[in-house]
Amino acid sequence: MVARRTRAPLALLIDTNVVLDVILAREPWAHEAAALLDACGRGSARAHIAAHALTTIHYLVARALDRRAATAAISDLLELVTVVPAGDADFRRALTLGVADFEDAVQVTAFLQCGASILVTRNSRDFRAAKIETRTPGEVLALMASTGR
Repeated sequence: MVARRTRAPLALLIDTNVVLDVILAREPWAHEAAALLDACGRGSARAHIAAHALTTIHYLVARALDRRAATAAISDLLELVTVVPAGDADFRRALTLGVADFEDAVQVTAFLQCGASILVTRNSRDFRAAKIETRTPGEVLALMASTGR
């Protein structure tokens, strides 16, 4: 009998903009972002989100829609993702990464902390200085399809 090797699901850190694309139905990105979150919900990948992103998402969704929609969105999101906490050491590390935008630098510290292999974002250029792998939701979906995940 030959043992089958199972592939571990990809570990992803989902950037704030990807989540907002889904919740706020921002076109043309919403469809691929939603498909990626659905795939994560089915176990095709392990999705993580930086803790600070949750407050930003809640604030922006409440402003664009209303507080009830924001609360429901965060509740739904917490069913799909693992939250990566951030402490003072993480914020200090972010200051030293050479990433121009501090919020992006904090995303990088979350990426490193959770051991993700890909940071999923629409803004890869914002993370060039960090020298980490970034891909769009569509690129991650294609990668998952090509590797049978």
